[in-house]
Amino acid sequence: MSSADPICACGCADPSGAAAHAIALALAVDDLDRAITLGLLQDEHAPVCLQCTTHCGQTTRDAREQRLRALAARERYRARDARLRRRADERAAQRAGAPAAVASANTAPASNLINAADDAPTPPRPALPSAAAAALARAKAKAAQRGPT
Repeated sequence: MSSADPICACGCADPSGAAAHAIALALAVDDLDRAITLGLLQDEHAPVCLQCTTHCGQTTRDAREQRLRALAARERYRARDARLRRRADERAAQRAGAPAAVASANTAPASNLINAADDAPTPPRPALPSAAAAALARAKAKAAQRGPT
């Protein structure tokens, strides 16, 4: 390749923008993995060629922003998935009546033991929230006042 041959997708041959040109060429042939390897996702130090056309630079910026949004969305999805999995595990443990966390293998000195009731597992949570249980109790009382039908 001679120095007169264009080295960028837009036709720019400025040697000072070689890194930006390599990214633009990778994007032009839809090789996103190569563009990322060449530095597409570098925030502060992303390669830029000031001699390239406006369209070429904008295409690179758009590809960078699109990929960063996709990566952020993937992280949000993973966090949501982990949160849903944790909640499902907590609900399954509650349904199974799992006892409170088991004490560590190391026993505490006798001076740290207040009473045996503190070591008892916590009672399971009620099946209904308190507001729903109160509404059900009111409905039952109202039905009892009407008598059998």
